[in-house]
Amino acid sequence: MNRAVKIGMAGTGTALLALGGIGAYNVVQAMSSGTTGSGETKAARGFDPAAVSSEPPSDAKAVKLARAFLDNWSKQRFDQAASDTDASTTAVSALRGYADGLHLKTLTFKQVTSAGPSTVTAGATKVTFDVTAQVAGGTWTYPSAVAVRQSTNGQLAVHWNNSVLYPGLGDDQSLTAGKLPAGASTAEVVASDGKTDLARFSSLHDIVATIRKNATATGGSTGTGVAMVDASGEGVKSLKVFTKGKAPLIRTTIDASLQAVAETAVKDAHLQDKPAGTVALDWRTGHILAIAHTGSDGDIAINGIKSPGSTMKIITSAALFDQVGLSPNSPAPCTDSLTANSQLFHNDSGVRANAASTLAQAFTVSCNTAFIKDGFHYLVHDGDASALHDEAVNVFGMGSWSIGGGVATTDPSIPADVQGGDQAAQFIGQGQVTATPLFMASVAATVRGVGFHQPVILPGQHQDTAPRPISARTAGYLQSMMRNVATSGTAAPRLGGLAGVGAKTGTAEEGDHTNGWLTAYNSRIAVAALVEGGSSGVDSAGYVVRHLLTGG
Repeated sequence: MNRAVKIGMAGTGTALLALGGIGAYNVVQAMSSGTTGSGETKAARGFDPAAVSSEPPSDAKAVKLARAFLDNWSKQRFDQAASDTDASTTAVSALRGYADGLHLKTLTFKQVTSAGPSTVTAGATKVTFDVTAQVAGGTWTYPSAVAVRQSTNGQLAVHWNNSVLYPGLGDDQSLTAGKLPAGASTAEVVASDGKTDLARFSSLHDIVATIRKNATATGGSTGTGVAMVDASGEGVKSLKVFTKGKAPLIRTTIDASLQAVAETAVKDAHLQDKPAGTVALDWRTGHILAIAHTGSDGDIAINGIKSPGSTMKIITSAALFDQVGLSPNSPAPCTDSLTANSQLFHNDSGVRANAASTLAQAFTVSCNTAFIKDGFHYLVHDGDASALHDEAVNVFGMGSWSIGGGVATTDPSIPADVQGGDQAAQFIGQGQVTATPLFMASVAATVRGVGFHQPVILPGQHQDTAPRPISARTAGYLQSMMRNVATSGTAAPRLGGLAGVGAKTGTAEEGDHTNGWLTAYNSRIAVAALVEGGSSGVDSAGYVVRHLLTGG
């Protein structure tokens, strides 16, 4: 390997150049080989691009040529500088564009040093140097490098590509200085307060990046500096900031205080590091106030598509009220087990049989057999089991939602054409029924707000409507039953004593484990939580929901 050689610039080691010019200049793709002829790219004098040596030039020779190239560049001798490259026609245009785009005043190169054989350009010696450029708005310094090759006749040339101007400068990209272009400064995605940067919340990192890419920012002021721009003049990256501008903002519906609570809630010690996800909504508007999750499988709060278990009994009850005319006092006998379509169903441990149970009582203790019996008896007709699907779509707005900003969510599913045991299993949120915490929070919000408001994360985002508003009668029935669940039923261990709370727990079997669910509301918010591997809804998701309902 050649010994490293360090050679300074002639005289003081500083060369200055006074230049003018306006606008950014698009750099053309550099050519690695040269030809002769009018208008064609030419190689360095004597350098034969068709016979490049595989042996890198010596450190001393490489540095000598690089120094000559840089000296000519700094003194605005663009033709002479370009003649030391293996693509002179391309190089001369690019060097002029560099000066014009930056409004270059002076240019200095120092610490011109060989770094040995190039690891990027085969058969070349890498020469590094420091650049100081006086440009529009201030002084810009950066490290750079060139690769020096030699042909078999012993002649040397600087290998030309866009990175000679600035490391990493891509094809059809250029440099500009002064007022930073649009896109060079990053928009800030903020909470509903207009000031809290949502990037501070770990659960929102991907959502923030998506919104920043897709939503329109407003306000802000432009700073000055150096930027990399594309062929259309759009900012690619800020390279140097001289004066800071004010970032444009994208305001969301997220409540910063509640988001902080949600981030803590999904890490509650009772969950023992199990993956968890939660969503909180303003039930008056459908605005998403908080989204938080843990786990390595993505955002399970809005994309964790799982069987929702007994939280689905909210929709089953609504179907029985709306489509059959039942009431909370209608009979719903709770037996230890039940066979429907040749499939055996049972209750969770702790649920006692009660032959005289009403629908409200079965809801309070979450009796599976009661809901399967009533659902299968009243809502399945001649093999048609689409009633639950119809209720979810028409009253609770189930569909393909767009929450705004390009943020993707996974749609819930309650198939209209289920067969066999799934016809019964759907009424307790099992079988082919799937949902996300986002959807189940919306179900609770529809009950509390007596109407469906499609969840959105951007204010002013279009919200789909439900074909048929929930009736005041059905909403009142459900509110009464959900209140009983919170005060004396399956959610009472976590939510008992909290004012104005209605809830429904859920435990869903999945393979060899269960998932815990709980959805609830209070006077301000509706919330749902899912804990993968939770032993029960109340003893897993219940802790998450309590954090959000109590603000901590």
